[in-house]
Amino acid sequence: MSGHSKWASIKHSKGKADKQRSKIFSKLSKEISVAAKLGDKDPDMNPRLRSAIQAAKSANMPKDNIERAVAKSSINSETNYENLRYEGFGPDKIAVIVEALTDNKNRTASNIRSIFVKSGGSLGTQGSASHNFNQMGIIKIDKKEISDEQIFELAIDSGANECISHDDYHEVQCAMNEIYNIKKKLEKIIVNFISTEIEWVPLNNVNVSKDRSETALEFLETLEDDDDVQSVYSNINFGNN
Repeated sequence: MSGHSKWASIKHSKGKADKQRSKIFSKLSKEISVAAKLGDKDPDMNPRLRSAIQAAKSANMPKDNIERAVAKSSINSETNYENLRYEGFGPDKIAVIVEALTDNKNRTASNIRSIFVKSGGSLGTQGSASHNFNQMGIIKIDKKEISDEQIFELAIDSGANECISHDDYHEVQCAMNEIYNIKKKLEKIIVNFISTEIEWVPLNNVNVSKDRSETALEFLETLEDDDDVQSVYSNINFGNN
């Protein structure tokens, strides 16, 4: 299994743990507020907002929380969040991309640099790690929604590049500029989605042995736990020896 798939699977299962719930809700609320602020407050007219709300529903975020996050976009008109990307290398030279949504660039940069240094890694410049990845549109659907055969046919008919069925969810991969067109076609059959995002998929993976994987996992989880961090991508491949 590729590092992208394995790390994504680990995040997907961990995301259901109660101890992670409030942090996940906080990140989802921020994305909903920013999406509503930057575009239409009607999800049908704003693909980014629609995707953010669907992700929130998939995480069982209460309807009241979602409505508050949309309303917050008007109240906090003076707060400007920026989308930022950080790149670097963690334990065992794994390439890492961190996407953040922040109202304080200095705080975020300082925190992320500190996490990299403490792990024995280093934060690099833009492009230092991203050449190890392809940016792609990734649409995730719970396996309860549709069978392996049906989603594969639907994905290909919708113009997707690839469809991979994991243990508990399907992953539809497509060109990032086609993601919302393909999503619209999928929505004719599928109602509930886990997420719709532009993700960084590794071109090649770095193997990390089983005895070293815990260190790498702790590093990636520490990055994800930072309040300003929205997503973490890595080319790690967890070994079995």
